[in-house]
Amino acid sequence: MKVEDVKKLREETGAGIMDCRKALEESNGDFEKAKELLFKKGIAKAEKKAQRATKEGLIDAYIHLGGRIGTLIEVQCETDFVARTDDFRKLVKELLLQITAMAPKFISKEDIPEEILKEEKERIKMETGMENEEKINEYLEKFYSENCLLEQPFIKNETIKVKDLIASVIAKTGENVKVRRFVRFELSE
Repeated sequence: MKVEDVKKLREETGAGIMDCRKALEESNGDFEKAKELLFKKGIAKAEKKAQRATKEGLIDAYIHLGGRIGTLIEVQCETDFVARTDDFRKLVKELLLQITAMAPKFISKEDIPEEILKEEKERIKMETGMENEEKINEYLEKFYSENCLLEQPFIKNETIKVKDLIASVIAKTGENVKVRRFVRFELSE
């Protein structure tokens, strides 16, 4: 194992040197597998931090296509120190681009009003003729990935979801990060 590989892995993931070294050892020097291992560990760390209060953060905006589409977002973290970091600011910019491009209606599955979910289930039943709740839930996953920001594939790397992108920033910063709210405007919509 080369010191350069450990250093490069640390730069790309934000993980600690010992974690990078251990991941490279576990993956027998395979850089991509090591990144994947660290990413999975980062998600585990993110889940532990999910209950911590977020009272700081940023409100940011993005205007696209000559003023035809605009997005405003509030992303929260635990401290103003993290809110000023490049990783956090980059995440906010990435989320703005995601919302502008993919037009989600909700932040997460939990934010979908019960009546909309019920309507969607009825629509699926009508279109497919299915009554099996398990099969309907499979169709709902597509609905979630189209309408919930956190469930959408990340536009710059469709192998991960937006919630995984946020989890990687949580792992890097060591703080809880949450999308509190967003709004997307499109001319004539």
